[in-house]
Amino acid sequence: MKLYSKQQMIKNTLTGILAGAICASAAFFAVQKNLKSENSEKTSQTQTGDVQNQQNSEKAEFVEEVLPQKNIVTPAASPVSQYTQDEEQNIFVYEKCNEAVVNITTQVMGINWFLEPVVQDGGSGSGSIIDERGYVVTNVHVISKANKINISLADGTSYPGTVIGKDIESDIAVLKFDPPENVKLKTINFGDSSTLKVGQKVIAIGNPFALERTMTTGIISGLGRPIQESANVIIRNMIQTDAAINPGNSGGPLLDTKGRMVGINTMIISNSGSSAGIGFAVPVSTAQRVVNDLLKYGKVRRGTIQISPVQMTSSIAQYAGLKINYGILVSQVKEGSSAEKAGILGGTKPVQYGSRFNPSTIYLGGDIITGIDGINIRTYADYTSALESKKPNDTVTVTVFRNGNFEKIKLVLDGIDTDSESRGTSL
Repeated sequence: MKLYSKQQMIKNTLTGILAGAICASAAFFAVQKNLKSENSEKTSQTQTGDVQNQQNSEKAEFVEEVLPQKNIVTPAASPVSQYTQDEEQNIFVYEKCNEAVVNITTQVMGINWFLEPVVQDGGSGSGSIIDERGYVVTNVHVISKANKINISLADGTSYPGTVIGKDIESDIAVLKFDPPENVKLKTINFGDSSTLKVGQKVIAIGNPFALERTMTTGIISGLGRPIQESANVIIRNMIQTDAAINPGNSGGPLLDTKGRMVGINTMIISNSGSSAGIGFAVPVSTAQRVVNDLLKYGKVRRGTIQISPVQMTSSIAQYAGLKINYGILVSQVKEGSSAEKAGILGGTKPVQYGSRFNPSTIYLGGDIITGIDGINIRTYADYTSALESKKPNDTVTVTVFRNGNFEKIKLVLDGIDTDSESRGTSL
């Protein structure tokens, strides 16, 4: 064991204290140096940032001077409809017009097994309200032989209908019902059928198979079609459409895309009795003229040729020794009529014609009408349809077959209130 003196112990103690003090001083100065270095870096970064901010600011001011900023307007998003334009068009027309389409049902008188008269259900069809007072336009065949007419509205109410007038030659009838004073009826306006084009979209509303206010759409497939509706009636200038028209649609409106009536649905051509894509409508130009006369006079005022017409046949031509077997034989001409003044000749040779149980007397030797204003006349239906649109005092050119030659004669039509059942007799 090593022993130290007192002096040595004091010396060692002082040496340790001095060494500690030196180490502490060295550590203090090292810390201060690090602090100064960090502060210097921060100051440098701050100065650098200020310089960059100043440069960016100057650059921004330069850009604003060279390229001035514009306000950016973001358009508001328009609401997107859930329907196509075509669908919206269909919906518009239906909502505008469907309440003006009525269902027409009839009752007729029949005979039961005991030969007793009984009331039976007749036909049914459609019609359009054309006046707030309760006037309805429809087809004549819809109310044919009806003893009672019932008109049903969109709200389910029904009213008895009366016939104001009917015109068989155009198959148009006007009915009337009396709504309560507090009921405001919706109506359908007449359009213009003279501006129609093949390919134009049309809409039909009616009551097919008793399904009330059914809408179908299609296009105009043809214009100016002459369609023979019955033995003695040809309706000219019919509108052909592929819009589905079925039994019960008759009398309903054919509409354009603005909801205006351009025709009255009348008939279809079909082997099955259902729609085959070939339907026909009376043009509204004809309907409007007929309706105006029916409302004013109760019948249509047309220009007439005051003769007794007879349908030419092969047997008449053979018996009379004529070269043609078509046209309208002029049996007699009314005395003092425009036809007589124009030089139309009636027959002079009376003969019995018809069945043995119902013979008629006709006169041979007169003119045979084969044309009116360029329209070929082969049948009685041709004859009546050629005069359908003519008014009293209109001048027409009549082509006649006389003495083996064709001649043209101009005459002024007489003005007599007539309907298709009183314009002459087809034998």
